[in-house]
Amino acid sequence: MSEKIKILKVRCPRCGTRTEWQGNPHRPFCSEKCRLVDLGRWASEEYRVPGEKVETEEEDQD
Repeated sequence: MSEKIKILKVRCPRCGTRTEWQGNPHRPFCSEKCRLVDLGRWASEEYRVPGEKVETEEEDQD
């Protein structure tokens, strides 16, 4: 009997393209482009993790 191997596919969180999980160096993204676009959005603060606002102490500049 031949065994069926199920290939796990996931949706890219940026563009929604279905891509294989195994062997994908960019997972959970479908490509390097989607991975870098997502990283850029974090860097430009388009994404934020919810939480309480934290006040920072500013140093005296006298």
